Amino acid sequence: MMAPGRRSSTFTRLLRHGFTDPSAAERLLDSVELAPMRDDPVLLDALGATADPDLALLGLVRLAEAQDGRTARHELLDTVIAAKPLRDRLLGVLGASAALGDHLIRHPRDWQALAMYEPRDLHPGVEEFERGLAQAADPVSLRVAYRRCLLSIAARDVCGTTDLAETAAELADLATATLRAALAIAEAAAPDDAALCRLAVVAMGKCGGHELNYVSDVDVIFVGEAVDGADEGKALQAATRLASHLMRICSETTIEGSIWPVDANLRPEGRNGPLVRPLSSHLAYYQRWAKTWEFQALLKARPVAGDIELGEAYVAALAPLVWHAAERENFVVDVQKMRRRVVENIPIAEVERELKLGPGGLRDVEFAVQLLQLVHGRADTSLRSGTTLDALGALAAGGYVGRADAVLLDDAYRFLRSMEHRIQLFRLRRTHLVPEDQADLRRIGRSLGLRTDPVAELNREWKRHASVVRRLHEKLFYRPLLDAVAQLAPGETRLSTVAARERLVALGYADPAAALRHLEALASGVSRKAAIQRTLLPVLLGWFADSANPDAGLLNFRKVSDELGRTPWYLRLLRDEGAAAENLARVLSAGRLAPDLLMRAPEAVALLGDGDGTGGLEPRERDQLEQEILAAVGRSESGEQGVYAARGVRRRELFRTAAADIVGSYGTEQSPAEADQGALVDQVGGAISDLTAATLAGTLRAVVRDGWGDTLPTRFAIIGMGRFGGHEMGYGSDADVLFVHEPREGVDEHEAAKAANTVVSEMRRLLQVPSADPPLLIDADLRPEGKSGPLVRTLPSYEAYYRRWSLGWESQALLRAEVVAGDLELGRRFIELIDPLRYPAEGLGDDAVREIRRLKARMESERMPRGADPTLHTKLGRGGLSDVEWTVQLMQLQHGWAEPGLRTTRTREALAAACAAELISGEDAAILDEAWVLATRVRNAVMLVRGRAGDTFPSDGRELGAVGRYLGYGPGHVGDMIDAYRRTTRRARGVVETLFYGAAG
Repeated sequence: MMAPGRRSSTFTRLLRHGFTDPSAAERLLDSVELAPMRDDPVLLDALGATADPDLALLGLVRLAEAQDGRTARHELLDTVIAAKPLRDRLLGVLGASAALGDHLIRHPRDWQALAMYEPRDLHPGVEEFERGLAQAADPVSLRVAYRRCLLSIAARDVCGTTDLAETAAELADLATATLRAALAIAEAAAPDDAALCRLAVVAMGKCGGHELNYVSDVDVIFVGEAVDGADEGKALQAATRLASHLMRICSETTIEGSIWPVDANLRPEGRNGPLVRPLSSHLAYYQRWAKTWEFQALLKARPVAGDIELGEAYVAALAPLVWHAAERENFVVDVQKMRRRVVENIPIAEVERELKLGPGGLRDVEFAVQLLQLVHGRADTSLRSGTTLDALGALAAGGYVGRADAVLLDDAYRFLRSMEHRIQLFRLRRTHLVPEDQADLRRIGRSLGLRTDPVAELNREWKRHASVVRRLHEKLFYRPLLDAVAQLAPGETRLSTVAARERLVALGYADPAAALRHLEALASGVSRKAAIQRTLLPVLLGWFADSANPDAGLLNFRKVSDELGRTPWYLRLLRDEGAAAENLARVLSAGRLAPDLLMRAPEAVALLGDGDGTGGLEPRERDQLEQEILAAVGRSESGEQGVYAARGVRRRELFRTAAADIVGSYGTEQSPAEADQGALVDQVGGAISDLTAATLAGTLRAVVRDGWGDTLPTRFAIIGMGRFGGHEMGYGSDADVLFVHEPREGVDEHEAAKAANTVVSEMRRLLQVPSADPPLLIDADLRPEGKSGPLVRTLPSYEAYYRRWSLGWESQALLRAEVVAGDLELGRRFIELIDPLRYPAEGLGDDAVREIRRLKARMESERMPRGADPTLHTKLGRGGLSDVEWTVQLMQLQHGWAEPGLRTTRTREALAAACAAELISGEDAAILDEAWVLATRVRNAVMLVRGRAGDTFPSDGRELGAVGRYLGYGPGHVGDMIDAYRRTTRRARGVVETLFYGAAG
């Protein structure tokens, strides 16, 4: 027993040396097993230098206990006392790895593997490890020998003899030696199989890249060939048996545990493909069927066991395909999509602790480096390394990555990999999650040299390095493009023009030379503007590359910057509000309409800000719009200037609507593919319809004020029709209207009619005068007698016409009639007048229904453009807008008199009311609604992309791709979009055939 004074003194020393349980440590130090070294003055110092002094001391006592007799125990303790290197290595391993401590207890003499080093043992390679495994003749002895070798690697690692890269290389060399030993055991067990075939084991992943973890699946691909004279089929069967046995030898659990799983799922066709293929079969697969990620995986292919000559032939045969993978369509997008998919598959509860796969993790560095290798390794063979850090260094040396960025990423990668090693080393378990237990974090921190406050320091350093990776991994691809055209600091290497063009082509730029000119114009010089844009452009280039037309995005950004670059708020907005910059990039590369609207008034960029990404793009209420437009008209000196002011507001608000639609501000925060499509359509249609109504109200005020002062000689109302009245306008919609007037008391009818017609003519003229603002076309062709009838009628005139001459189609058109501007009371009376026409008592007779069906059939045959695909025409095609609307309107005409819910101008509301009234099944209603929403979305997309209205999908590949992006389809999936459209509208046509053309009465 220790004396009280000594106990107190020892207790304090133990705390000072990092013990967390000094009382238990005191008991262990007093144990019989440590008697020979109890008074050794450096023992506590050596224990205190370990990752976990408590664990190291316990391990030492257990190891001493496990020795076979006093002689063996004294040999161990005497060596520990006399040989500082052995002491540091042994205690270092015991304090860092409970699993290796357990191995030493099971095999007490294995500590001698750490006792003596020859010079070659400082950095052993495959040959040294093969000697260490040479006596292993079965799976159990192979595991014991493997862990004996692992002891030496861990000892060098925790003592700082080797750095991260050297440790990872040693682990890969040990894996190579182990695969060779396992194959030798398999061949010895089946010599007849071995005699039939040549079998090459090609390492992939981290083993192939010479950068293995302590515990990791070892990824391999097997290549087999028949020896001369052997039947190929039998030879491949023999090779498959050998490969399977090799995998079991390494993977199966024995009394000594397992080594690691051997994973062959990177082979062609994955686990569904044959385990072993001949070289010709591998080559044929990669030439015809392989996906982008499979070429990325081949970056690390390295023959390690079996027939090395055959393995080298495999690597040589596939190398040309690997280094031309960047020429594949959507290459960059595919690689980045794969990375995003990995992140999305991480359980939410683990994302923040995921060291490898999470944002700012190891995989971000590896993906970024591999992407650059594949793009530039075609021309520069110095980049063709399977080792991440070597490849990163080569990229920096060649100017493909900025030197400062490369240094930061190298430091971050080394730290994060070191963390990963220490986490795995403790239990020798495969994991990439940072533990939550404070004791685990303390041990990891101390093992990395963080001794003052290990947990806090570890968390701080981990987050700092992860932040660096997050910040740099995407910009890594884009920033050197700017260096190619900008002034470089002394010592920096410029990305060559050829390399810059290669990278731009890989990103999807069709005209890399023009893109480089734009970058030079934006980023060159020493002005504040150029400096800020050099900061912004790397990430903007990435956002542009995510679009269907990166060239247009970059060109449009240059145009906007040329206009606004000298205004302080513009650059400040983009620099300080990340959402504004991203929103701008998405808007500028989404098509023609929004950029064209923006170029006419670049200051509208300010709408993209507000910090939260949506604030400036929220749709405005009709009353707000009308108040602003009327105020602008009121401030104008003439009616013409007033209408110009109203059109200016309309242009800005159209941009707001288009931008919000593009960036997804309408609907949910989910992607457009996941959001409520119907809500998106309703928001856009409502916003444009409200804006049109407010514009007409302002224009009416301006024209009346200019010609008659405060009061027009006749009361005047504008009735919205078609999509306008239905709150379903698109970006390219005309304003379908009717005009109604009523002479004021004492005013001659002729004078009143003349005034009303003058107002209409002047409104139509002023809203179409060529200017920087888009025109608003007023279409009154739905009026009585069509183009042959008067533009404006009084209520009695409408009543007389509808009573005597009205046709069925006119009643149907009136289903969409709604007062939108002017004298609301007069408009209300007009609505009362037409209600009996559009909702006829007792519905429609059989003759009327047949006439409507006949008209619909004639319209389909006569109005469909020649050569148009009826399965893809959004308006007149099968299951398109016309099909759904006529079906809904027929139900309104038949049942509106009895079902109040059907008395609405909005298609989707009427369809929902028909379903509620059980006039249509819920399933059929959903089918029609889905088709109508999709067709409307396509029309909106076509207008956004092309800048002009259209009822069919674009034929241009880029425009079609942009429509697909708007609808939520990624690159290369426009075929899926077309298939989905046809499938959706085909189902709708089936419902229309039944409800409209069949027993719909």
